[in-house]
Amino acid sequence: MSSRLRSVAIIELLTRHPDGLPAATISQTLDVPLAATERLLQDLVQTDYVAPSGDHLTYRLRVKIAALGLAYLGASGVTDLVQPILDDLAKRTGELVRLAVIESDQLTWVAKAQGSKSGLMYSPDTSAEVNLPKTANGQAWLACLPQKDIERLLARRAAADGKTDDLKPAAMQELFAELEIAKRRGYAFVSERYQTGTSAIATAIRQLGTATPLGTVSIAGPTIRMNSARVEEMASWLIDTAQELAAAAASSPLFVAR
Repeated sequence: MSSRLRSVAIIELLTRHPDGLPAATISQTLDVPLAATERLLQDLVQTDYVAPSGDHLTYRLRVKIAALGLAYLGASGVTDLVQPILDDLAKRTGELVRLAVIESDQLTWVAKAQGSKSGLMYSPDTSAEVNLPKTANGQAWLACLPQKDIERLLARRAAADGKTDDLKPAAMQELFAELEIAKRRGYAFVSERYQTGTSAIATAIRQLGTATPLGTVSIAGPTIRMNSARVEEMASWLIDTAQELAAAAASSPLFVAR
């Protein structure tokens, strides 16, 4: 792995640890020699992407990374075009609404709106990449793909994190059965699968004219509120929102068939 790729890997790792990590932990996690890790960290410190703690024992990301991401999302039209649509759905459902886009064989979270202002709320994990087989968003995308592409995406994920449970025959059979159901009803539903106590529904955002999937939109909340009657009611709103987002996508470079 080149030093450039190692630097990117360090940044991606630190996004999951806002309090920072010691250089030794970063080295061990990424399987990069400690001396090389420390050199890369110093380069990132000099470019203001990473900040050391006062005693230089840990390193964390600076807000410059977040600022760059927000600037890009604003320029891409998410703030002006997409956010009001998400806000409307969140207000209507009283639940968490999230948007993910497809890029480079990944589904990545890019925007959200929280409908519930008090009481029991769903607080999602902070990872950027969507877990494809275990989340409603992931299944909504996979339901658009042929089997060979699904197997390729899952194999890529397994190679990246070293976990092969999702590739076992029983797990694959269960997933394909769930995807068939998602195709028939037009949305994916996952309950207590990814995070205990939570459920979600999601559907694909498809490019106008070609039906190519560009991303997904979801509604998630505590399972106690996501009963079958409520899910059925929200599903029609979700599908309408996906169509609105597809129209908005035509004006945003963020939504490009990849």
